[in-house]
Amino acid sequence: MAKRPSRTRGRRTDPVPAKPPFEQEDYVRLRRFNLIMGALHLVQGILMIVLSNDTTYPIYTNFLRFDPQAFALVPDPTLAYALRFGPAVAAFLLLSAVAHFSLGTFGYRWYVLNLERGMNPARFWEYALSSSLMIVLIGMLVGVWDLGAIIALFGINAMMNLFGHVMELHNQTTARTNWTSFIYGCIAGIVPWIVIVVHFFAALDSPDASPPAFVYAIIPTLFVFFNIFALNMWLQYKKIGRWQDYLYGERGYIVLSLVAKTILAWLIFAGTLAPV
Repeated sequence: MAKRPSRTRGRRTDPVPAKPPFEQEDYVRLRRFNLIMGALHLVQGILMIVLSNDTTYPIYTNFLRFDPQAFALVPDPTLAYALRFGPAVAAFLLLSAVAHFSLGTFGYRWYVLNLERGMNPARFWEYALSSSLMIVLIGMLVGVWDLGAIIALFGINAMMNLFGHVMELHNQTTARTNWTSFIYGCIAGIVPWIVIVVHFFAALDSPDASPPAFVYAIIPTLFVFFNIFALNMWLQYKKIGRWQDYLYGERGYIVLSLVAKTILAWLIFAGTLAPV
């Protein structure tokens, strides 16, 4: 009796097509993660606005005027604005919320396409705003109240983060990792901390201008966190351990951002914004 031909003989066995990246589980989980982190930032930002008192910190202009009695130019500090700290703290939390919700919703496909290339420009754009606001508020806590100094602190910290974007963009076209942007970003990033530490120690030397106790915790804690961001990038590009997977470093950035912002926000709240 002739054998029955196999059912599979002659049938095409094309490989199962891979899912597009937008549907892959790693990216789907990352999408959910961004939405969760956006919600955590949003809730904290709202609480900060609702619970904070009306504490303000001054911002001065400090131009020169001619003193006819001394026949010389002398400083002329003028109050330009009294910044309410509660909404200012809420602002850096809400900026992060907007970024996470954007990447988890209408920006998701763009987000995935960039992650596939080992990039996330939105991360550095958001940090350029939110972490620069954070550094300004830390500076104001130790007496950096001059408008020009505040603008400079914000600007150079923003440039530090934009160097991070350039680092990822530049290394799209290099055979080996080029660290130029990383090094320049580190140089830019240390400048605001030098200004803050100088003001902090100057305040310690002045019996009438001692910084509040909670600032002693803020400065070293946030300094460490700011540097861990740089360490995370270094580990990504060195491909050490789990950082060989770019998405592991991406999740690291997200967690670091939440923890750093949460610590700063609630230390400031406990120290100066809590209702009496």
